[in-house]
Amino acid sequence: MAGCCAEKCEECCSCESKKVLVEYLYLDLGTCDRCIGTDAVLKEALKEIGPALSCAGYEVEFKKKEISSKEMAEEYRFLSSPTIRVNGMDICASVAENSCGCCSNISGTDVECRVFEFEGEDYEVPPKEMLASSILRAVFAPKEECCCGKYSMSENIITFFDGKEKKSNCSCGSNCC
Repeated sequence: MAGCCAEKCEECCSCESKKVLVEYLYLDLGTCDRCIGTDAVLKEALKEIGPALSCAGYEVEFKKKEISSKEMAEEYRFLSSPTIRVNGMDICASVAENSCGCCSNISGTDVECRVFEFEGEDYEVPPKEMLASSILRAVFAPKEECCCGKYSMSENIITFFDGKEKKSNCSCGSNCC
């Protein structure tokens, strides 16, 4: 089935129904400016496009999920933070990243997080217009691609979780790690 990101289609995709599943996957909503900002903009975009989707007969379900371990990253086929999916498909065509000071501080390592490309510009927090148009495009003109292929966790995600674990196990009480 096109658009599936899991073995069981019904776990992530609306398939034949008129349901829209919007998933927000992130590393941190307590410290990371990008994740916090994207969360706020995504909520605004959904609030504005919700009536149009409802009028067209769609029911929107919004799920937020903190990716808190390598195992979860593997389970959710997590490529970069933050990630927004509609019916199992990433709304971004590609993954572009740059250095994220917040997530680097969390892990004690150099971590890169997602940069959103829109109308020739890069944004660390995506504009509401980008999210609204990307979500609507995903609903009304879905790609026929399948993301069921082989998943390989990025070195960046591995570095984040390894650094976070090392930092949490540090007993010196300072920022040595």
